[in-house]
Amino acid sequence: MSDLFAGHAPPQDPHNKSGPKVGQPLADRLRPATLNDVVGQEHLLGPEGPIGRMVAARRVTSMVLWGPPGVGKTTIARLLAKGTDLFFQPLSAVFSGVADLRKIFEAAAKRRQMGQGTLLFVDEIHRFNRSQQDGFLPYMEDGTIILVGATTENPSFELNAAVLSRSQVMVLRRLDDAALDGLLVRAEQDAGRPLPVTADGRSALRAMADGDGRHILTLAEDLFALTPQPAAPLDAAGLAKVVQRRAPVYDKDREGHYNLISAVHKSLRGSDADAALYWVSRMLDGGEDPTYILRRLTRFAAEDIGLADPQALQIAISTWETYDRLGSPEGELAIAMLVIYLGTAPKSNAVYAAYGEARASARSTGSLMPPMHILNAPTRMMKDLGYGKGYAYDHDQDEAFSGQNYFPDGMAREQFYRPVERGFEREVAKRLACWQKLRKEKSSPAREGAQRPARDGAQRKESP
Repeated sequence: MSDLFAGHAPPQDPHNKSGPKVGQPLADRLRPATLNDVVGQEHLLGPEGPIGRMVAARRVTSMVLWGPPGVGKTTIARLLAKGTDLFFQPLSAVFSGVADLRKIFEAAAKRRQMGQGTLLFVDEIHRFNRSQQDGFLPYMEDGTIILVGATTENPSFELNAAVLSRSQVMVLRRLDDAALDGLLVRAEQDAGRPLPVTADGRSALRAMADGDGRHILTLAEDLFALTPQPAAPLDAAGLAKVVQRRAPVYDKDREGHYNLISAVHKSLRGSDADAALYWVSRMLDGGEDPTYILRRLTRFAAEDIGLADPQALQIAISTWETYDRLGSPEGELAIAMLVIYLGTAPKSNAVYAAYGEARASARSTGSLMPPMHILNAPTRMMKDLGYGKGYAYDHDQDEAFSGQNYFPDGMAREQFYRPVERGFEREVAKRLACWQKLRKEKSSPAREGAQRPARDGAQRKESP
């Protein structure tokens, strides 16, 4: 992307004879006048883009514009209506209800009778509840309205399936540095003077905007309004003193929350401690509850490291306790230590996989009894019935290993746990191989009867 707007000067509406309104924000003054003036969303608006093809055919269908703040959702909807001679009806889901919708539908039906269609633009459409969203359906189906919804949230989570099935989802991209710099150039042309910043300060200004075109124009407007103007252009440090950084785009109960914790988990699984530390920092900077992060890191220690490094789980719990004692911000350093430890630890999901296989086996064989020889016999009647008969007390056997069967009678022995050749599990694998060898030897005909029975009281000692 080169600029957000094409050309060197903002296009002017020929019907607007009065010029800028008093107090009109810079972002509104520089709003594009046609879809061709908008760049930065070429994948949607270009000749081969879905919206570009709609405009060329003058046939618009309902859609959902999904993207972060300040990337042109409202502008595209407004200009889409203008470019196809549709009546533009804006509506905010935050401030509107069923009564407002009913009036809009009635007015749209009258316009339709007179030969004009209505593009209903619903900002923050995810704010409408499910029943309110259902109210759009009959009017979308009969053509009374063309619905264009705007949302910063994942439509698959927030919108009814029925609404989505009647709409196309258009994904808008955050503005990159080239597009943001283009906006700064437009702001300078509007003001007739350059921004009072150095090259370093200009780069910092783009970083502060974080992909939000509206916000970078607001920052530029604040810089032009400084009184007095700086004696020398501002560098990054000087800029931070006079303008405020944009708050990170992060909502603790919506998609951004799950995207970032997914990035943390997968970075750790990929043994990239630096990337994981970055994503954890993003979450903390966005206001995430540190205890949620600690819970997920503890889960990671059990799921993706397991016995490859048994200390990982202990360190996770210790870090959690440390944070509980220190709180923020001091306790966040302990979280950083844990992230780095987990990222650099040997990885294994053998325990996780074994547990899943064992659960599946348990569900399919859930009524089988344990073999009689490993059942306790606390009463004479149970002993007479054969409970505990033939049990071999392992501590009395060679290698402290009897090799007896502990699975239900009639169920073949299964191997759920398969340790990897990494970390501590390499040693565990050696033990399992040794026991498997002994098990085969002890089950051979030549060895039958060689096991020593349990001593008196041994079963009571082993009772739970």
